[in-house]
Amino acid sequence: MKDFRNLEVWTRAHALTLSIYRATMTFPADERFGLTSQMRRCSASIGANIAEGCGKRGNGEFQRFLQIASGSASETEYHLLLAYDLGFLNQQAHRELMQQLTPLRRMLTSLIQKVDAERQSSKK
Repeated sequence: MKDFRNLEVWTRAHALTLSIYRATMTFPADERFGLTSQMRRCSASIGANIAEGCGKRGNGEFQRFLQIASGSASETEYHLLLAYDLGFLNQQAHRELMQQLTPLRRMLTSLIQKVDAERQSSKK
């Protein structure tokens, strides 16, 4: 079992979620159960899946939860674009959130590849 708090990728995911919660506070009230909720849930899902994967036995399950987290990161990216296109996020807010999300996605991809390589080498 790994402690998710020791993973830089989780720390960044958590920071992104906090930033998205702050950014969505200014969204229109009629979006509370729409885009606001979606953005908060998919961004929180990134860190939650990393944490859940850390609590599972074996790298196979850990990798599966990292892949789910990666999917949630892609969903977050789309919702950030939608919020920007709808005018709920200005250019600077969108850029700042993307500057958090982009390296996080790269880190997730690298960690997935590392875990996969470890799994493959342990099968030999």
